[in-house]
Amino acid sequence: MSGHSHWATIKHKKAKEDAKRGKVFTKIIKELTVTARTGGGDPSGNPRLRDLIDKAKEANMPQENITRAIKKGTGELPGVIYEAHSYEGYGPGGIAVIVETLSDNNKRTVADVRHTFNKHGGNLGESGSVSWMFEKLGVIRVAAQGLTEDKLMELLIEYDLKDITNGQEFYQITCSPKELGQIKQELKKAGYNVESAEMEWVAQNSTSLEGDTEQKAVTFLSVLEELDDVQNVYTNLG
Repeated sequence: MSGHSHWATIKHKKAKEDAKRGKVFTKIIKELTVTARTGGGDPSGNPRLRDLIDKAKEANMPQENITRAIKKGTGELPGVIYEAHSYEGYGPGGIAVIVETLSDNNKRTVADVRHTFNKHGGNLGESGSVSWMFEKLGVIRVAAQGLTEDKLMELLIEYDLKDITNGQEFYQITCSPKELGQIKQELKKAGYNVESAEMEWVAQNSTSLEGDTEQKAVTFLSVLEELDDVQNVYTNLG
């Protein structure tokens, strides 16, 4: 239905690199711990925990790491208590940005996030300053090999799809949050390689930048994602 943005392609490649160097383990462990603490350690009664366990297994995380993270969340094992926070603001070229974090020291986290915004010509805003431009949706990325947009449309015609974007390496499907799990299972049942399936903040309208300004924005977003306490970065950069 539409084409990939430059940033979406860069982020996809970066996610693969993070997986190779094991950085993704740290993020998943934090999420497992927090989700078990807030919703309980039984995946049958905690759908978000069940999804995270699947995500951890897909990332080849050892079962003992998964179990340990959950037990730290439920208090069966001692561990660090992480708290979730989100920050909003504007980056180079006026792009809107939402940053989600999990941290055991929020003062450190907000200082790191604010420093990154300031250093790269952006500014951190108040809560709600940019989130009105975004919508929480299901986002699925599936490997493009052996797949076409027509095949996707035929397979998923009964579902509430918001958009399908296509690129060289993957298709990105945006859907109703309530159908995220069903669409993921439908794709896997059909034999397609689902690379990720998450709830994400999706910009209702994207903005495009050019030349040096675009490069500054991409660098800024990449630096944000590298911060230890940052889990996710969302933007309206097209």
